[in-house]
Amino acid sequence: MNDKCFPDGAALVVGGSGGVGQAVCVEFARAGTDVAITYHRRKDAAEAVAQKVRGLGRKASVHQLTLGDAAQVDSAVAAASATHGRLHTVVVAAGTLAQQVLISEMTSQQWHTVIDQDLNGFYNVVRATLPRLKAWGGGSYVHLGSGGHLRWPERDVMSVAPKAAIEALITGIAREEGRHGIRANSVLLGVIEAGMFLELTRQGKFDDEWVREVQKSLALKRWGKPEEIGHACVFLASNRALYVTGQRIAVTGGYGL
Repeated sequence: MNDKCFPDGAALVVGGSGGVGQAVCVEFARAGTDVAITYHRRKDAAEAVAQKVRGLGRKASVHQLTLGDAAQVDSAVAAASATHGRLHTVVVAAGTLAQQVLISEMTSQQWHTVIDQDLNGFYNVVRATLPRLKAWGGGSYVHLGSGGHLRWPERDVMSVAPKAAIEALITGIAREEGRHGIRANSVLLGVIEAGMFLELTRQGKFDDEWVREVQKSLALKRWGKPEEIGHACVFLASNRALYVTGQRIAVTGGYGL
């Protein structure tokens, strides 16, 4: 891809400091567009990926936000918009580290945390960006969802449930805002060797038996690479997908087939 695949401006990657989010930022830069990167706590990681973007010849900016804080989201979006002139894409790659529990074991606090941060946080991003995209003449949303929509992964309710609600909003945005040149799509993630999977593995949540059982359900007998998520995001956001909206690309290695 090259510069002609995107309008002027930048892709805003919410959660660009995360393991998968970093790869998404780099792939957008490789495809020829500037990137606005947000982080929650890991400013060092965000600055490091910004350097990688600049090393690829693209402009990068770094912005702090907490998804559940509407005022912070508004401020970060305003700053990114001012820095880059406009945003042509909003990628939502942020999410709460979801503990592995059965629905029957989930506490009220756990449930409200993921709903407040992930689902309500997504709404905060849309509220801050949608009027701007419409004023700029259009744009694209790409949400990083869960392969759990294809087949329920036991104990993953805190990840899958809020993302399922976000998928409904993605469909709604696609339907209601297409007349304004705005598209909305999702990339459904399988087990990716980055971010949440690596952290939960470090915590001992995924043992050898878990690995064997999950890989039985995969057509491709390996874990995904974070850059493979980036490739799908770039396609959905680019001019090569201008007639694609309300869709989900499952980057899951054939999970659920």
